[in-house]
Amino acid sequence: MEDDLGRVSAPPDDTSSLRRTPNQRRSRERVEKILERATELIAERGSDAMRMSEVARLSGISIGSLYQYFPDKGAIIQTLAKRYNAQGRACIDAALAPVRTTDELFEAFGALIDEYYEMFLAEPVMRDIWLGTQTNKALNDIELAASRANAAVLADTLTRLNPSADESALAATTLLIMHLGEATMRLAISVERTEGKELVIAYKRLALTELRRIADGDGGTRPESRRQTPRKPR
Repeated sequence: MEDDLGRVSAPPDDTSSLRRTPNQRRSRERVEKILERATELIAERGSDAMRMSEVARLSGISIGSLYQYFPDKGAIIQTLAKRYNAQGRACIDAALAPVRTTDELFEAFGALIDEYYEMFLAEPVMRDIWLGTQTNKALNDIELAASRANAAVLADTLTRLNPSADESALAATTLLIMHLGEATMRLAISVERTEGKELVIAYKRLALTELRRIADGDGGTRPESRRQTPRKPR
């Protein structure tokens, strides 16, 4: 979760990018301080301008100590990316867990889209990280994993509303909705604010239309698997 200063606290599984897993309290506090200082630098100057030596100096440790935990600044950025993803997934879980009707799904998912867009606008570190996703394979892999996890939450919600929905078709559709949402946010924050808002509105319209189709029982089978009634020869 995020605190009042915009720092994102650690989810339980965000240590895979670290060279050394902090097991003791002192080590965990040191890693948190490193990430806090890195966050401040990225917010101020951007990740491209962040230097490991400066992170070490602001954290009050030697460069050697910093490298014990993070082999390079890419590992720091990846750890922050996983934390933002965990924060987003927690929001999605909380919003969709109580959904029991199509109208509730519309309201909850529409609000999530608006909330995510505002988060991108308000959080410079999050913007910086995800704008670099397309040119960074590690970040792209992290985003794809997050999209799959979020899609699974959405698919479970749709299955509650439409138990007869085709499982594989549902998995593909929900992954596309979630991944397209990430791409839409990146595009929306790359253009002028008015145009960005229109892009988000357009994505919301497309996503909600598809979700209603599935929730109302019109998306239970793959289009190519539906039987076609053969025409009688003349």
